[in-house]
Amino acid sequence: MSESSSPDGLARMRGLIWLVAAAFFMQTLDSTIVNTAVPSIAHALAVPPISLKTALTSYVLTLAICIPASAWLSDRFGTRRVFAASVLIFTVGSLACGVSQSLAQLVAARVLQGIGGAPPMPIGRYVLVRAFGPKDFVAAMSTAGIPGLLGPVVGPLLGGVLSQYASWRLIFLVNVPVGIVGLWLNRTYMPDFRGERRPFDWIGFLLFAFASGMLLTAAEAAGDGDYRNAGIAALAGLVSGFAYWHYGRRARHPVVDLTLLKVRSFTIAVGGGMCTRLGTAGLSFILMLFLQVGCGWTPTEAGLMIVPQAVAMVLMKFLIDRILKRYGYRHTLFVNTAIATLLLAAFALFDATTPWWAIASLMFAYGFVMSLQYTAMNTLAFVDLPPERAAQASSVTSAVQYLVISFGIALSSWLLAVFLNGHHHEPAAYVRGFRIAVLVMAALSLVAVYVFTRLRHDRPLRRPITTPETAA
Repeated sequence: MSESSSPDGLARMRGLIWLVAAAFFMQTLDSTIVNTAVPSIAHALAVPPISLKTALTSYVLTLAICIPASAWLSDRFGTRRVFAASVLIFTVGSLACGVSQSLAQLVAARVLQGIGGAPPMPIGRYVLVRAFGPKDFVAAMSTAGIPGLLGPVVGPLLGGVLSQYASWRLIFLVNVPVGIVGLWLNRTYMPDFRGERRPFDWIGFLLFAFASGMLLTAAEAAGDGDYRNAGIAALAGLVSGFAYWHYGRRARHPVVDLTLLKVRSFTIAVGGGMCTRLGTAGLSFILMLFLQVGCGWTPTEAGLMIVPQAVAMVLMKFLIDRILKRYGYRHTLFVNTAIATLLLAAFALFDATTPWWAIASLMFAYGFVMSLQYTAMNTLAFVDLPPERAAQASSVTSAVQYLVISFGIALSSWLLAVFLNGHHHEPAAYVRGFRIAVLVMAALSLVAVYVFTRLRHDRPLRRPITTPETAA
């Protein structure tokens, strides 16, 4: 880090940290800000609130598909160009979201947002490693990651306040001035790193994208009651996914490296994470519908209920190292997953008469447990991998996480739609549907308890949590 010894060098390093921090913040903010505005957007676009699931899943799925291509893009065109192009695309997508007049337009704009939102986070991690080196990377990444932790706190509340007191369109339009500032910061502070140029795996990318898109389409169609097209899409997705499974294990430069699955701890971390997120990812979406449509809460009141969860997740970050060092991964994940499942099932006790403090208390406890769950799962994926494979593993785990989150949202909305049984404007139906849906989601999460018992031995954490997946 010799280039940072001069005042100009120190200023550039600080500017780089803030640029990466802003990228982390905007991605986490945009992943959570829409949830509380769903009923308001649905009313403005004249569609049932549950139909807005497509606006959420399309963004997250696009992130999952595009993240694996980020490393190749930065190696081929340079980090500065790719970061600038990503911020520009994200800003244009945000503007398009803000002026959308139909659900189809909003979904298309969210896809554009996802294309722009995918590269900044992996590129941000990469440039911090290159700029600061192994010695100072952890400190730089920890600083840059703090705003990312604030996104889930600010997002739901800001979304609720803007949709209630101003316009839901502002939750997207606020990204425009931020994007303009980001472009200026990128030109001033972003280094132009390039890596080894290698051919892009177009075949693998298209197979992975098609399989992911078809499987999510199947879930969306099933949620709308179109089981015939759901079956066709599911079959197409499974066939293309099976084709990638065979192709990816033999490709020289695969877009998603399946050879990582030969590492037992990585496979268990990914498998257990899939089961956990499939059951938990859609909670925020259906909880907002339960509180606003089922219980008659305002968007601001509903958004405030997410704050205790987010605060608890930040507080747990200070204890995770200590817990994993003392109890190890196997014991921690086994017990914590069981507790998380019970807390998720406890949401079924809520109805329209439940006091706010009871909901806030459960949200705090749930956030405390899930913070440990996510961090333990993410770090487990890296414990047995050599350092040279960490970048590829980070890309794979990020893609899988976002992919499963999109499926989890689709699953929870499908469950709610089934139990609504067409009564999209009856508050009592949302209460009943929410209670049954969370019980089914909890049952799915319970499968992860068994997955984590497949860890062969229960060793403690030997080094501080410093993987790229957990710093942000």
